[in-house]
Amino acid sequence: MVSQWLVLGSLLLLLAPAPALSESAPRMLMSTTAVPPVASPRPHLVKSPHGDRADEYFWLRDDDPKTKRADVMAYLQAENAHTEAVLAPLAGLQAQLLGEMRSRIVADDSSVPAYAHGWWTWQAYAPGAEHPRLMRQRGGPERPDPKAPQEVMLDLPARAAGQAFYKLGDHAISPDGRLLAFTEDTTGRRIHTLRVRDLVTGQMLPDAVPGVLESVVWAADSRTLYYVRQDPVLLQSGPVYRHRLGQLAASDTLVFDEADKTLFTEIRASASRRYLIVHLRGGDTTESMALRLDREGARLQRVLARRPKIRHEVDHYEGRWFIRTNEGAVNFRLVSAPEGAPEARRSWRSLVPGRDDAAVEAFVLVPGGVAIEERVAADRRVRLVRQGRSQALAAAPGVSQGLGARPDPQAAHLRYTQQSMVQPQATYDWHLASGQALLRKTRAVPGVDASLYATQRLWATARDGKRIPVTLAWRRDRARSDGTAPLLVSGYGSYGLSLDTYFSANRISLLDRGFVVAQAHVRGGADLGEAWFEDGRLMNKRNSFYDFIDATDALLAAGWGDKTRVFASGGSAGGLLMGAVANMAGDRYRGMLLAVPFVDVVTTMLDETIPLTVNEYTQWGNPADKAAYDYMLSYSPYDNLRAQAYPAMYVSTGLWDSQVQYFEPAKYVARLRAKKTDTQPLLLDTDLASGHGGASGRYAALERLARQYAFLIDLAGLAAPASASGPAAVTANPAPAGPK
Repeated sequence: MVSQWLVLGSLLLLLAPAPALSESAPRMLMSTTAVPPVASPRPHLVKSPHGDRADEYFWLRDDDPKTKRADVMAYLQAENAHTEAVLAPLAGLQAQLLGEMRSRIVADDSSVPAYAHGWWTWQAYAPGAEHPRLMRQRGGPERPDPKAPQEVMLDLPARAAGQAFYKLGDHAISPDGRLLAFTEDTTGRRIHTLRVRDLVTGQMLPDAVPGVLESVVWAADSRTLYYVRQDPVLLQSGPVYRHRLGQLAASDTLVFDEADKTLFTEIRASASRRYLIVHLRGGDTTESMALRLDREGARLQRVLARRPKIRHEVDHYEGRWFIRTNEGAVNFRLVSAPEGAPEARRSWRSLVPGRDDAAVEAFVLVPGGVAIEERVAADRRVRLVRQGRSQALAAAPGVSQGLGARPDPQAAHLRYTQQSMVQPQATYDWHLASGQALLRKTRAVPGVDASLYATQRLWATARDGKRIPVTLAWRRDRARSDGTAPLLVSGYGSYGLSLDTYFSANRISLLDRGFVVAQAHVRGGADLGEAWFEDGRLMNKRNSFYDFIDATDALLAAGWGDKTRVFASGGSAGGLLMGAVANMAGDRYRGMLLAVPFVDVVTTMLDETIPLTVNEYTQWGNPADKAAYDYMLSYSPYDNLRAQAYPAMYVSTGLWDSQVQYFEPAKYVARLRAKKTDTQPLLLDTDLASGHGGASGRYAALERLARQYAFLIDLAGLAAPASASGPAAVTANPAPAGPK
């Protein structure tokens, strides 16, 4: 029974006075009389080589991949019921926010068609559909054939019908153009099934390979497929198999199986379509192998062997290997090598040398050259290196450029995008023959005039003197730097993943209500190059937390927020950031959003059966080492909860999350509720049908976001309806002046 988790003692806490706020005090959340559920503590010791630790909520863990124990489900459902009860007074605001967000979605939107091997492909939404249809049309490298029919390759709304969760993984057209191989997930746990559809007859082939990861690659014969079979325990990786159409999955051929489980195994086709590339990826090392796709039963050959502290990625085109590597270049460089001797360093030809002020992050191949994404002063930039010339696109600070997918190097155009926190994404094609940049599409956002909003890049000084990039967005007529605006600061800071500035139509609902929204590019990401990453991982991880706190303080000192209405948000490893900051400096924040948060660092890193644990020793440390164990223990959010006041918190998770297991945020909320001394709302929202990414579908995910935004808006004292946001027309991004 759900009622067994409720206690009346918590009701008395609701009568205590709330901390002083601005004149626009919250009117609804703080007036609730809903009694929160309380999980019963149960004795349990977590063993380690360095001493045992008590974990009184360990019982909330259930590893069953299909169902959870009744007592676990009762607690999670009680928390969901409590969240609904607390937010019930905000139902009108939630409905308004949901309506605003849905109104900014073009009902029948389509992606920009892209060329690959005789076909132009795109995604098309029907009005009201959660998922798109995958489309194609015959054509040449310059344009589609207007006389050719538009074909539906895969009807995702039909595939998703009746499923509580549905997500397409990967898809690939066979070289002969007749078949579509695709992977689909109906659990939210990245457990996919590989299927094949005949695009001529429209029939599904009987082939079905369950328990695979996303990627699928065709051999040249259009009858053979390569895939990665998912490790049933670790989930994130597994062995590579070969499947021939018509045979049972149980008889598929093992191609490769990596013994070192700290490495991820990934597959893809080379740009030339001549090779299957098998890439082993770890935090500090990589290895690449390849096999010929045009030879039956081909064996893997090594392209580049793993070396300590050396990372690389490879591709093949025009008879040469192209290699992005940090060997001899901290921020990576790009070289090419002969097809027959890729490991012979003396034969490497430099294409893009390493630089201290820019990091090479990605590349795609074009005839006679290469296009790269590079990171310069926290911004992504696109540059084309071709025929002895280097051409870059100009953009202001805070504007992000990115390369689009290029499945066929023979395409006449180089696809790239450009956006900022206040500029909707614009898609361009850079015509390689003429050098012209052609605007293909600016994302339409009905009811929004982009000229009403502003963005700016600031630099905050960290406590150790480092300069932290911070990107701001606000509505010009609703907020200013006079210390009166509610401020929402988000961050991530892990895995060397940079926090790119991006446009969110949903964010407009906050900006229209006077919020200033900031992204803090803290250490642990690679926003300022690889040194920025190294200075925020392993024994430097605390720098990520200090940077976030110091960036918040700098924003307040500059007048970009009302100190009584400061909010923070982060997800996954960004949830770790939130949990650590709440322990260290929770008094700076009025409320926090923690999405699928990684908050139980030490216990998770001690357990090699949990997905991602062994892969992430290079990120957090191996707790078998006492120094690493002690350091992780010093900041692990769950282990450092104590009797003090905390911000109001909205914690969300998915029951089938394969990356941060649901029990981490569940345990965190249970322990926090027992220890905290304040009366602020503490909400746990568990999606019982999804995983790490939340609900599938373009509309379904908005419901949770509307609840989270209502939570923030009410805490900011702005729950009254927002006025009209301005002219309905979207101001298109001006086209760049062209490469220079």
